[in-house]
Amino acid sequence: MTVPIVPGFHPDPSICRVGDTYYLANSSFEYVPGVPIRRSTDLVTWELVGHALTRPSQLPPSEGAANTGIYAPTLRHRDGLFYVVTTNILHPGQLIVTAEDPAGPWSDPVPVPGCDGIDPDLCWDDAGVCHLTWASFRPDLRGIASVPIDPATGATLAEPRLLWNGTGLAAPEGPHLYRVDGWWYLLLAEGGTERGHAITIARARAVEGPYEPAPANPILTHRSTTHPVQNTGHGDLVECADGSWALVYLGVRPRGKTPQFHVNGRETFLAGVDWVAGWPVVDEDRFPVAPADHSFTDTFPAAELHPRWVAPGAAPRTDWTGPGELVLTRALLTRALDEHWTAVARLDVSRGTAAFVVRIDERHWYGLTADGATVTATVAIGPAVHPVTTVAAGPVVSLRIRALEPPPSGPFREAAEPDLVELSVLREDDRAEVLGTFDGRYLSTEVAAGFTGRMIGVEVRDGSAVLHEFGYSTGR
Repeated sequence: MTVPIVPGFHPDPSICRVGDTYYLANSSFEYVPGVPIRRSTDLVTWELVGHALTRPSQLPPSEGAANTGIYAPTLRHRDGLFYVVTTNILHPGQLIVTAEDPAGPWSDPVPVPGCDGIDPDLCWDDAGVCHLTWASFRPDLRGIASVPIDPATGATLAEPRLLWNGTGLAAPEGPHLYRVDGWWYLLLAEGGTERGHAITIARARAVEGPYEPAPANPILTHRSTTHPVQNTGHGDLVECADGSWALVYLGVRPRGKTPQFHVNGRETFLAGVDWVAGWPVVDEDRFPVAPADHSFTDTFPAAELHPRWVAPGAAPRTDWTGPGELVLTRALLTRALDEHWTAVARLDVSRGTAAFVVRIDERHWYGLTADGATVTATVAIGPAVHPVTTVAAGPVVSLRIRALEPPPSGPFREAAEPDLVELSVLREDDRAEVLGTFDGRYLSTEVAAGFTGRMIGVEVRDGSAVLHEFGYSTGR
């Protein structure tokens, strides 16, 4: 599969099914609200219904430092209750929240102390005992560990034990336990979340082990291939309503000349699964996914924000004074979903200074900063923050950012860059005044490092700004 089912920065997918409906959760890292939750009836088209972590009591505000916050969640359903277990990397241990409706509200967290590490998973055995499994960082318990717990209180019911640490590749993590046909199956991510990423699996008759690895491990990887989707790994299995099986997993779409660059982050992909001789065999072509149009226009008709909007470190801080009058005092961002796109923001900066940006983090961004008298195009690449062009503009401005396909170059007629990022002011005569077009590789994970992807939106630098309208369109 080359088209994601959930595009943009949506890594570490976890899936469960209730009746004929599927639910999906993803990592959110420093962005708040945290852990986006989606719903689908066909596994291919997904609706964003909300987030699991929306309140400071669930996700305490932080400084918004890149790649902190919420790491890989697991989403499960049992006895009428949805569970999300996840890691806030800024606080030791794991946390569990529950809800009767995945759209929320979700409970305050139940902490599970003494389980330092990442990527927790929940499963239940035949006796109804809940088991927490995670990639442990404890010096005396380093590897894939598991312990029975009371999910209502977070109390551990025994001493943790190590299960299986994979096939010997780097960074065994992302564990998920399943009970299938009398076997316990342990699915892992290995090889690191870069080009060597892979999915491996082992099985045992008892949850404690010993686990025997699948003879065909890894069961999914694109390492050392020319496949357009790379870094494939961190999967989660689900039994479909018809008795068949599917796998969601993360991947990236790198572009440009070697070593290539992925800019929109790790995305969620889908594959079919067949069980052959007691082992899962992945069929990447079972579910055809067509490219989608992700265009939208938000005129902010009501005070409640669409769940697409997030901010780093703490929830977006807005004051709605009427339709098309969203007053911002900090950041308001949404994910870039396409390889090529256009975004336009109409702003009033008569009471402050604001930047319309596309960013990976606070050190890697391109943007247009408006102060009521001028607009300045700026590129920030680590410590190099360079104002490129300044033009005159009034307090009410329409600003445009486009991610464009670069022209081929060189003897092999391939583009050097993953894309080109164009920054423009839209004048009253509908003319686009281009202030600069810049190499997109510097807004990639390969340059910026980390686990997130490009975000688009408004960051208030001083005072406040009014966001009248935001439009995003797929394509050029």
